[in-house]
Amino acid sequence: MKRSLRQHWPEYLIEAWCLGAFMISASFFGTALFHTNSPAVAAFGFWERNLLMGLAMGATAAAIIRSPWGRRSGAHFNPAVTLAFLRLRKIRPADAFFYIVAHFAGGVAGVLFSWLVLGELLADTSVNFVVTVPGSYGVEAAFVAEAAVAFAMMSMILFISHSPIHARLTPYAAGMLLAIFITFEAPLSGMSMNPARTIASAVVSNMWTGWWIYLTAPPLAMLTAAEVFVRIRGRHPASAGTARPERVDHTCNCNFGELKPLSQTQN
Repeated sequence: MKRSLRQHWPEYLIEAWCLGAFMISASFFGTALFHTNSPAVAAFGFWERNLLMGLAMGATAAAIIRSPWGRRSGAHFNPAVTLAFLRLRKIRPADAFFYIVAHFAGGVAGVLFSWLVLGELLADTSVNFVVTVPGSYGVEAAFVAEAAVAFAMMSMILFISHSPIHARLTPYAAGMLLAIFITFEAPLSGMSMNPARTIASAVVSNMWTGWWIYLTAPPLAMLTAAEVFVRIRGRHPASAGTARPERVDHTCNCNFGELKPLSQTQN
């Protein structure tokens, strides 16, 4: 643990920055599009504002993933993603632990920074620190929806990023899926897909409605997606090879924009 912290602390800080930046973007766009006194409320309907929010956050995610810092750390900014890559042995346990700690710390820091800048605009009940809570269909629907979008996102990441032809499109595909999910799934669960993203807003707002959904559904779904990927890869070894950990001087072989097919990562 100490060796990992000493060697890879820059990557851990980058992961904190990734989710912190994402939460700042979510806070500012959420306020601009959904605050009661925002011109956007008068100019656009609910679904139009959902679409604009989705496009903004999809572009934010793609930009973070493609940034030099994002390429260095792998740009997980989601504990569920990190757990899935841990299952695939593409990140070491110590690094996974510090990545996850960084996600929670960075998310909270991002919301606190946004509150410092936006003040009561972010705290207003129409925005409420961009919390993610179950929608009018209840906790069961929220759980199923969170699991479905998390499974779809992780499956896309794994199968596209391990394609020699399409790997470099992964950041943009992730951004596009996120935009679609926020547009259409947000009314069901708030569209978190990320335990640290939900906890970040909950800690600052002190609103914990259905918090367990977001701590369980995304990790379970992404781990399931990783398991499905392993099973398919096992039946088609020529297309993916055998997963092995990267050399010890690398934190993670899971960069969305640069990931090579598994058959090319063997030492």
